Amino acid sequence: MISIICPFYNEDQMVPLFFKELFDAIRVIDDEIEVICINDGSRDQTLNKLIEQKNIAPANVKIRILDFSRNFGKEAALTAGIDLAIGDAVIPIDTDLQDPPQLIPELIKKWREGFEVVLAKRCDRSSDTLIKRKTAQWFYKIHNKLSSPHIPENVGDFRLLDRAAVEALKQLPERERFMKGLFNWVGFKTAQVTYIRNGREAGKSKFAMAKLWNFALDGITSFSTVPLKIWSYLGFLISFFAFIYSSFIIVRTLVYGIDIPGYASLLVVMLFLGGLQLIGIGVLGEYLGRIYIETKNRPIYIIRKEL
Repeated sequence: MISIICPFYNEDQMVPLFFKELFDAIRVIDDEIEVICINDGSRDQTLNKLIEQKNIAPANVKIRILDFSRNFGKEAALTAGIDLAIGDAVIPIDTDLQDPPQLIPELIKKWREGFEVVLAKRCDRSSDTLIKRKTAQWFYKIHNKLSSPHIPENVGDFRLLDRAAVEALKQLPERERFMKGLFNWVGFKTAQVTYIRNGREAGKSKFAMAKLWNFALDGITSFSTVPLKIWSYLGFLISFFAFIYSSFIIVRTLVYGIDIPGYASLLVVMLFLGGLQLIGIGVLGEYLGRIYIETKNRPIYIIRKEL
């Protein structure tokens, strides 16, 4: 069995378009297929549109609909799909058709060759805006400099996972989840297939720049403590130069006497060090916030009902 995980959030325009492409793509697959649709607290007609697709699915396709009690986010939706998927291979895919369902048979082919994880890599992102391409490029570079293991560049959630990789993912308990990092952290024998990223067919992206920024921070703080170490080294470096400068001031005062105070330079130094302290507190707060969320041990998602 092949399980396909499809998160939906306010995508009533995309539902019929996506399933038309999906049904066309999987028609050549002889395996039994389950499509797990997660309605992530949609406020439009997404749920009703999913139920309509459930009634017209091909004979070898079973559609399961998980209706969340509210919007928990894409990472929670992917987690729910992985937790409940029963397939021998599991394929998460975005439902905006920027990740083409036509690639699914190729992912399965690589899996049958013996690979346990098959990544779908974007070789052309010209459909994205320039700022989105650049920010994504910067994120991958910064993340891979600070974190381990590295995340493959231009690889999203669209991939195939063998049952062994799925069971490994289900052992990871964290509540604040960065799925791209978790997918990569579990390892396993990996292959890649490339594709050209399409433009969105309908509707609007749910990821504004502020949300993408927070997502990037989650990715870095989930897999690296380097930001904390940076402030330790920076504090040591500033203390060292402060000691050297204070020694110079003492010697100069003993030799030449008391100099006229430099109020402007003193103010600049105070503001600079105060800014550094606030940034350092902010970095500490980011990690403390993650610890706080983890210690509450709340469920990652709540399913109102399964259809």
